[in-house]
Amino acid sequence: MLGALTAVPAQAAPAAYQPPPVTFGPCTSASLVQAGAQCGFVTVPLDYANPAGQKIRIAISRVAHKTPDAQYQGIMLTNPGGPGGSGLGLSRLQSRVPNGAGNAYDWIGFDPRGVGASTPSLSCDKTYAGYNRPYYVATQDPRAESAWLTKSARYAAACAVANRPLLAHLRTTDTIADMESIRLALGAQQINFYGFSYGTYLGTVYATLHPQQTRRMVLDGVVDPSKVWEQANDDQDVAFEKSIGVFFAWVAKYDSVYHLGTTEQAVRATYDGQYQKLRTQPAGGLIGSSEWNDIFLQAGYYVYGWEDIASAFSAWVNQNDPAGLLALYPPPTDDNGYAVYLGVQCTDAPWSRYPQFRAKNTALFPQAPFETWANAWFNAPCTFWPAPAGRPTAVNGAAAPPILLVSETLDAATPFTGALAVRQSFPRSALVEGTGGTTHAGTLQGQAPCEDRIVARYLSDGTLPARSGGGGADAQCAPTPQPTPTAVNVPAPTAATAKAAASAVTAVAPQRWLGN
Repeated sequence: MLGALTAVPAQAAPAAYQPPPVTFGPCTSASLVQAGAQCGFVTVPLDYANPAGQKIRIAISRVAHKTPDAQYQGIMLTNPGGPGGSGLGLSRLQSRVPNGAGNAYDWIGFDPRGVGASTPSLSCDKTYAGYNRPYYVATQDPRAESAWLTKSARYAAACAVANRPLLAHLRTTDTIADMESIRLALGAQQINFYGFSYGTYLGTVYATLHPQQTRRMVLDGVVDPSKVWEQANDDQDVAFEKSIGVFFAWVAKYDSVYHLGTTEQAVRATYDGQYQKLRTQPAGGLIGSSEWNDIFLQAGYYVYGWEDIASAFSAWVNQNDPAGLLALYPPPTDDNGYAVYLGVQCTDAPWSRYPQFRAKNTALFPQAPFETWANAWFNAPCTFWPAPAGRPTAVNGAAAPPILLVSETLDAATPFTGALAVRQSFPRSALVEGTGGTTHAGTLQGQAPCEDRIVARYLSDGTLPARSGGGGADAQCAPTPQPTPTAVNVPAPTAATAKAAASAVTAVAPQRWLGN
C-alpha cells in the first residue's frame, strides 16, 4: 500500500511544443455524424522531453457551438474515465445539457494517447478477458492463484512486446500535456473541461499544473488524488461491498418478480452459492465464477442495468437458463481499454510487489469479499509491469477557478471521500451530493435532473451552489432513481443484444476501471 505522497512542484511540460493546427474532416462514427461533429488529429510528441522526436496522433472530435459568436464560451474538453476509456464520442454531450446551456461551447471529444482511434493504439492480448478464467479468490485455491500469477505476468510481458516505447509515456501527466497541445492546436487561451471518474483526476491535475489556462470544470465521480492508485483500488473494494448490498436488497424487495430471496442476506447467499457452483459447472459452458462476479460488478456501478442483471440472475437460478448471462458477458474482442488502463495506473505511481500485494488483499478480503480478489487480479499485471513508475502530482487547487464537483453518497468506483478531499483542496469549488445514491458518474444521462440543472446553470453563467461552512457537500439532490421492475426480461444472447450490453457498460472487464 502506498504511503503519503511526496510533493512535486507544479510544472508544465518539460519542453515547449507548438502543435500544428487541426485539419478537421468528416467523422467515421454514425453517431458523431448525426451530431454534426467533425474529426481530426492533433500531432504530439511521444516524449515531451524530446519534442523534436517521435510523434504520435491524438484523435479528436468537435461539435461546434450553436450560439452567436458573441455568446461563445470556448472549448469544452471531455473525458469519460478509465483510464483507457475512449472519449471521441463525448462531443455529443453538448445536446444533453439542459436548457441549451451546452450550446455556447465547442465540445471536444478525444481518445487519450494509446486509446481507440489515436495512433498508435495499444493492445496486448485480445483474449485476456475471455471465458472460464481461474477462480478469483487466491487464498482458497492455490492452483488458481498460480494460474493468475502466470496470466498476469504474461500479460505484462505481452504489453512490453506490443509497444514498449509507448509504455513509458502513458502517465497522467502525458495526457495533461496532450490536453495542452489540444488547446494550443485549437487556438484557445483556456479550456473548459467535463470529466467523469478518472477524468476528474485529469481535471484536478490539469488545474494544478495550468490554473491560468483553466476556466470551468465539471468533475463527476471524483477521484481522491492522494490515493493514486493502489490505495484507491483498496477503497473501491470496501465501497463495492456496500453498493452490491444495496443491489441485493433491491432484488429482495422485488422477490415477487425475481424469486431469489426476501432479504438482502438471502439474495447474497444465493449469489455466493452460484459463485461456488460455477467454478466447476460454467453456465452455458462459458460463464464461470469469475465471469459471474464481473457481471454483478456492473450492479455496483450503476442502477441503469439492475433489471437486466436481476433477470439474468433469476433465469439462471430458477430456470437454468444462461441466455441472460451470456448476453451480459459478450465475447471479448478488444483489450485496448484494459491495456491503457494498466499503462497509466502501473506507471503513475509504484505498486507493491506480489508478496506484499497478496498479504494486503488477504487482510482486506474478510471485510470486502465481493470484490477484493477480483479487483486484485485486475490490477495484478502492475506488479510485473515493464515500464518504470513515477510519482503522482501533488494536487493543489489553491490557484484554480471555481469548479463544480458531483458525487453520489455510495458511489463505489470513486468513493465519496474523494469528492470531500478535492472539495477541501479546491477552496473555490462546490460539491453536489446525490444523497444515498450508488450510481457512478451519472450526470447528463437524463436520470439525475437535479444534478443536471446545477450543471446547466454553472455552464451557463458560472454560478455554483453557495459554499457551506462545514466539510460536507454544498448542495443535495435526489440520487439517480432505482428502477421499478414489472416482469423478468431475459435478453437473448444475440449479436445485437451483446453489442447493446457492451455499449451500455463499455465492456464487462474494464468496468473495474475507475472510469466509465
